Amino acid sequence: MQLTLAVLFGSAVGLSLGLTGGGGSILAVPLLVYGLGLELRAAVAISLVVVGLTSLFGAAIQARSGQVLWRAGAILGVGGILAAPLGARIGALMPDDLVLTLFAILMAVVGFRMAAGGGESPEVPVGRFACARDSDGFPSPTLSCVLKMGGAGALTGVLSGIFGVGGGFLLVPALVWVGSARIEYALATSLVAIALISVSGFIANLGAAGGVSIALVVLFAAGAVAGMIAGARWKRRLSPVVLGRVFAVVAIGAGIYVLLQVFLG
Repeated sequence: MQLTLAVLFGSAVGLSLGLTGGGGSILAVPLLVYGLGLELRAAVAISLVVVGLTSLFGAAIQARSGQVLWRAGAILGVGGILAAPLGARIGALMPDDLVLTLFAILMAVVGFRMAAGGGESPEVPVGRFACARDSDGFPSPTLSCVLKMGGAGALTGVLSGIFGVGGGFLLVPALVWVGSARIEYALATSLVAIALISVSGFIANLGAAGGVSIALVVLFAAGAVAGMIAGARWKRRLSPVVLGRVFAVVAIGAGIYVLLQVFLG
């Protein structure tokens, strides 16, 4: 039964990653902890490796649509790689219930913010932290923009190490609000940064994965890849507004579920 659930839960993670860029990251840890009964830090390590590999696969699929901004994804990813070990160290010192509670609150806040903004970046970048756009409508590669996006990546890396997520639930808003990218480009590009950040976070949490069934990890990953393929196909048929709302619903729903498990489970 546990191995069957691993495939089903992995499929849900991959489907959400394909559709929302970050939704799979925030679903993986709750599913591994509450659905498959793993310890939190082991779930963190497995989540990072599965989400990272699946995201890399998804980025390759979605690159064919021309929606992956490789430079922006790499900048965010490098910032995250440098900061993820710090997050893992902080997370290891915190009680599990506190980590899960903070994780749930953060997911809900991001979800409500995305829902309020419709998930789309404005036609003209606004705010001191927003990058200017080049003639093609993409983030302009200025030093200021690189530093802003690198900082956003570093913040994501710290949270990734603490919470065991690839960071897509923060990378997508960062690409929309800081990188001035349209939601469909942000969703695709976040997969690149998620893959990079997950590598660093997994290495930092590697020791916690000992004793976990290899078969469970493989089946969870296989389900995630299958879900990613389906999600990437469906994503091309949805409007930017719908994609933004889907992202918001997944983030809010996962946050509420984790809070209920912590306080009522």
